[in-house]
Amino acid sequence: MDLLDNLNPAQRAAVGAPPGAILVVAGPGSGKTRVLTHRIAYLISAMHVSPWHIMAVTFTNKAAREMEHRIEQLLDGRPQGLLMGTFHAICARILRREVDNLTHYQRDFVIFDTADQLQVVKHVLAELNIDNKKFPPGKMLNGISSAKNDLISPAEYTATNYVSEVTRRVYERYQLTLQANNAMDFDDLLMNTVLLFDERPDVLAKYQERYRHILVDEFQDTNATQYRLLRQLAGEQNSIFAVGDSDQSIYKWRGADYRNIQNFYRDFPQSQTILLEQNYRSTQVILDAAIEVIRRNRDHIPKKLFTERPGGSKIIIREAYNESDEAATVVNTIESLMLQGYNGNAFAVMYRTNAQSRAIEEAFVQAGIPYRLVGATQFYQRREIKDIIAYLRLVHNPLDAVSFNRVINTPMRGIGQQTQTQFAAWAAALELQPGEALVRLATDPDVQHPFNGRAYSALYAFGGLFAGWLALRDRVSVGDLLDAILEQTNYRAYLEDGTEEGEERWANVMELRSVAEIGGDIALSDFLEQVALVAETDNLDHEAQAPTLLTLHAAKGLEFPIVFITGLEEGLLPHSRSMDSEDELAEERRLFYVGLTRARDAVYLSHAFRRTSWGDSSVAVPSRFLADIPEEFIDGQRPSARRRESIDRASTWDTGRKSWNNNQARQQTAWGDHERRSPARPEQARPAESRLPEPYSRTEEPRADRPANPNFKTGQKVRHGKFGEGTVIESKITGSDEEVTVAFPGIGIKRLAASIAGLEAVG
Repeated sequence: MDLLDNLNPAQRAAVGAPPGAILVVAGPGSGKTRVLTHRIAYLISAMHVSPWHIMAVTFTNKAAREMEHRIEQLLDGRPQGLLMGTFHAICARILRREVDNLTHYQRDFVIFDTADQLQVVKHVLAELNIDNKKFPPGKMLNGISSAKNDLISPAEYTATNYVSEVTRRVYERYQLTLQANNAMDFDDLLMNTVLLFDERPDVLAKYQERYRHILVDEFQDTNATQYRLLRQLAGEQNSIFAVGDSDQSIYKWRGADYRNIQNFYRDFPQSQTILLEQNYRSTQVILDAAIEVIRRNRDHIPKKLFTERPGGSKIIIREAYNESDEAATVVNTIESLMLQGYNGNAFAVMYRTNAQSRAIEEAFVQAGIPYRLVGATQFYQRREIKDIIAYLRLVHNPLDAVSFNRVINTPMRGIGQQTQTQFAAWAAALELQPGEALVRLATDPDVQHPFNGRAYSALYAFGGLFAGWLALRDRVSVGDLLDAILEQTNYRAYLEDGTEEGEERWANVMELRSVAEIGGDIALSDFLEQVALVAETDNLDHEAQAPTLLTLHAAKGLEFPIVFITGLEEGLLPHSRSMDSEDELAEERRLFYVGLTRARDAVYLSHAFRRTSWGDSSVAVPSRFLADIPEEFIDGQRPSARRRESIDRASTWDTGRKSWNNNQARQQTAWGDHERRSPARPEQARPAESRLPEPYSRTEEPRADRPANPNFKTGQKVRHGKFGEGTVIESKITGSDEEVTVAFPGIGIKRLAASIAGLEAVG
């Protein structure tokens, strides 16, 4: 098999390039995963590079798994020795190998997730007597993470104001707490690896010699520490193959720095740049519109995206009255398209902030259409799962005080808060971590302790269980260990309280048990590491026949036939926090660009005339990004032309609509339960040409029989066969028809085509 066959010229140039520093600028949908996997296979089969000498770095476990699967297909088997995984997983692997060269950690260190980190910060704030309302734990944690991303240790942290001085103090105590727990957070995995390589050139040289070819996916999303790590491993001799696109860098808030692409040019002056411009996803209309949006960014790398799918449906832009009307319009359009033959999973509804999903979810519920919400409580963040993981982590690492504090009285075993406080003080006096002290209490008959009969009995019983689990740890599988913990703690009885919720929680625990079973003979440390490194969207079920609701940030790396982007208003997209910074505005523009280029066939953009925020309903201004899309790619009136008009109309619209606004899209009508439920959907793909449904229908060319003036007037009472009586808000000539906007009490605002709506004047 010739690995260069079936590649376009740019892809062939990238895959077959001689070793060295290579930057592949991959436009959206240009086949970057195909290039990466073919490059790895080409190195092995054509350049005769041992898999042992190759490291491939990704940002999600899902991406790593997909690449591994493709490489196995290309090479007819799994190449032994190839290292592929996320930055965090690879760094965790290196640190476990080199733990003897670390000063503060033992081999069985654990990885604290965000919830654990917040718990530590809250504990530190209490210890330092700092008001957690004035200095929220999340804000403190963000400050600590930012410092670590810039390779700033607590000793090197410089305070420039009072907030940063508090952050410095919290950071110092936070890091000491992690070390006492033999724990690292995600940032530590990266930072400690870089610092190890800095401090031990001999260790770095060993890894440079082993991994002579470094490949990295989503290079634009690397932060300062990740870039430094790649630079260390590449050295002066090794080959580095970086694939990314600065136009798709949207994670600045978590440390990503698109300027690393410029740093690449600086640090590798002899590098070769290859542009992947052929798109295999979207229509040319979508690509042309997206390029017009993104080219206004100062640091945009010029490229011409093209596809073999010329033309395509124009981008449809519509204004809704408010968020409820917007949501209802989106759901109505999806329902109509499903009736035309689209499967439910063809649709994605995207928004800038999680809070925007509320109105959209309500609209789906009222329509009786199932949906998938990305970003809700994920499996490994559920209470019962975190409980069991805490038990396993404590057995794996008895120094883990965070896990100890979570499980000491879960389920309740008579160890109340007062006893817990007394126990913590006793353990500290012995200079032991709580887990160590508990084992000593249960196994040393001569130990001196301050506990009374009831408290001692409860602690002794729990200590006996814990000591038994420690003895089992290295003798049984993870699944068998989990079974012992569940049985001996009576955890099932604790969850199953006779409610459906209790049964669901126990089902979740059994799902975790299944995960452990799938792992077979996997070591407890490896199992816990895999659990800690699971990404939020890794478990997205693409087979479910339901529309997906997700933020634009979560949409990165995904694609859908039809994309709805809602809330395109100043203050939402671009977000209000970005208004004072050119860099922040540029990232908001990149976020919109990413959303547009997730679509294969059609894009629907919407904004609201009014939007409620923090309990206040006010007139919204259409997003400046909408004005960047040329007229020839738009179906609908340009919002930039209506911007001033919309604000001027606010006072006259507000009085007539306020009462309707409180009720629309809130009540389930009798026909809603019966008629709006979609019948079984055909399994075939969408029809080659299908009429887009009202109210997102295509504007027809003007015809000779176009009505001269609207037949319906603002304020007029009308009756609809399905929606009942309502009041006309607006009526205008659109194409060859009259578009009538009607407010129906208890249902909401509907835009109707007069020629087919069958509206009748009342009175």
